Amino acid sequence: MQIQSNVSLRHLNTFGLDAHARYFINIHSVEELTTLLNDPEWKDFPKFILGGGSNILLTKDIEALVIHPEIRGIEIVEENEDSVVLKVGAGEVWHDFVMHCVDNGYGGVENLSLIPGSVGAAPMQNIGAYGVEIKSVIQSVEAVRIGDGEKRVFTNAECEFGYRESIFKKSLKSRYVITGATFRLSKKPLLNAAYGDVQKTLQEMGADVPTIRDISGAIMKIRRSKLPDPAEIGNAGSFFKNPEISVTQFDQLKETFPEVPGYPVDAQTVKVPAGWLIEKAGWKGFREGEIGVHARQALVLVNYGGGTGIQIKTLSEKIQESVADKFGIRLNAEVNFI
Repeated sequence: MQIQSNVSLRHLNTFGLDAHARYFINIHSVEELTTLLNDPEWKDFPKFILGGGSNILLTKDIEALVIHPEIRGIEIVEENEDSVVLKVGAGEVWHDFVMHCVDNGYGGVENLSLIPGSVGAAPMQNIGAYGVEIKSVIQSVEAVRIGDGEKRVFTNAECEFGYRESIFKKSLKSRYVITGATFRLSKKPLLNAAYGDVQKTLQEMGADVPTIRDISGAIMKIRRSKLPDPAEIGNAGSFFKNPEISVTQFDQLKETFPEVPGYPVDAQTVKVPAGWLIEKAGWKGFREGEIGVHARQALVLVNYGGGTGIQIKTLSEKIQESVADKFGIRLNAEVNFI
C-alpha cells in the first residue's frame, strides 16, 4: 500500500474542483482495507471515503486520509432460468456495470444507464432515474466498519433506502466503507418505458418491441441531449432533489401556476420537478464567471473550468432562496457538501 500526501482531487470529482487531500490511498481489496484500518499509525487518524466523486461538492481541502476504493470484479454467485445474482466490486464504474448487464441480457438496471459514479456509491445514494431506483434490484451491500475493520453484510431492508438516501447517509454516515454489492437481475425483465420521454424516444428509434438494450439506448440518448458530459463541463448531474409536497399545497400552487407539473407519490403527496421550479424562477442558463446553471437543464449547476466549490455552494443557496420566495417550496440538495 502506498500513501501519498498533498494529492489533488481534481480528477476524482466530476465538478473538476481542485481541492487537495492531506493524505491519499488507493485500495484494491478488502484485505488491503482492513489492514489499513487496523494499522496503529493510521487507526485514529481522520478518514474520508471517496469513490467516483460524482455526487459531491468539495468546498475545501480534506484534512484526512482519503481512501479511494478500487475494488473490482463482477461475478455470478447464483443463477437460474429466470434470474441471476451478481456480486460487484465497489470500484467498478457504474455505467460499465450497466453495460455488462445489457450485453448479457440481465434486466433491471438499464434505466440507470449513463449515471456517473462507482458501484460503491450507488447504494449510498439509492441512485435512480426514469422510474427506477437501485433499491429495486439490490440484494445486499458489503461494507467494512472504519473504526475496527469489521466486515458486515447489509440486507436490502437494513440499508433503509429512501429517496436519494440510505442508512449510509444517515445513522451510519462516515462509519463504513462500502466494498461491494450484490444485485438480483432478471433474464425475463418487465421493461419500464413509461417515464418522461422514454416511450417517445423508443418510437423515434423504431423500437416497436423494445429490448433492454433499446431502453438503455433511449435513456442514453435522452441524457446526452439534456445533461452535460462531466468530461467537458464540470457538474454532478442533478444538484437538487425533486421536492415532495402535500396534495393540498400542490392544489394551491396550481391556482397561481396552472402549468406546474406534478407526479403523485401517494394519496397525500405529490412530487414536483425541481428543474421546472428553478427554470421558472429565472435561473436556467445563468452564468457568473466560471460557474452557472446549465442552459439545457436547470437542475444542473456547472463549473466551466475555474470555479470553486464555495462559489457553487453560494449559487445553490441563492437558487434555494429564490424558489422558496416564488413558490413557497424549499429545495434540498442531492449533492453532498464537503
